[in-house]
Amino acid sequence: MSKSIEIIPAILPKDFHELEAKISLVNGFVKTVQVDACDGQFVPNATWPYRKPDDTFKKIVHEEMGMPNWQDLDFEVDLMANRPEERVDEWVQAGAGRIIIHVESKGDIDKALANLDGRVEIGLALNEETPVEIISKYQEKINFVQLMGIDQIGFQHQTFDDKVIGRVREVKLKYPKLPIAVDGGVSFDNAPKLIAAGADRLVIGSAIFNAENPIDAVEKFKRLS
Repeated sequence: MSKSIEIIPAILPKDFHELEAKISLVNGFVKTVQVDACDGQFVPNATWPYRKPDDTFKKIVHEEMGMPNWQDLDFEVDLMANRPEERVDEWVQAGAGRIIIHVESKGDIDKALANLDGRVEIGLALNEETPVEIISKYQEKINFVQLMGIDQIGFQHQTFDDKVIGRVREVKLKYPKLPIAVDGGVSFDNAPKLIAAGADRLVIGSAIFNAENPIDAVEKFKRLS
């Protein structure tokens, strides 16, 4: 029997208006969207709310406004930022249901995870070259693993590295109880291989939002499971 794969559209927003526009395209067709929050330090690219200061994120954190379509869907934050321990509280306050910490980021990873414990679903992201054995250090503190499928994270339109398929198999074998998300370069060509290897969630940006019809693309990915 085939398992159900969660399809999560990924948004790399240059500003709040782009976030609103892209969420509106998939609202009603997915349960969760991923917001890529890049600080311009951990990764060269900077996105909303770190790219250009505005008051939208502050208003969301202070509950003066909500994330786009927050009544209809959940959102997870891929926190591609240094000092995650200083940033996670505001994302919890903003309403994130999942927060993903990159194990390679500079800062206090343990403190960031402790700050999130019992508040949201916690993900640990690993870059392509990071040995999966590092998961053992954190496996009691996290709810899932996110394996990056591209070399240059924080950017879309990147080439998928097939070696990630083997990494999915390795994580599934060593940590069978941890759900696995794959983010970066996911396409109709490699998605079936990732699913067969054991991926539980596919985080997809370009293949959805650059499609002629994003909803058709979402539904096509869903049918792969």
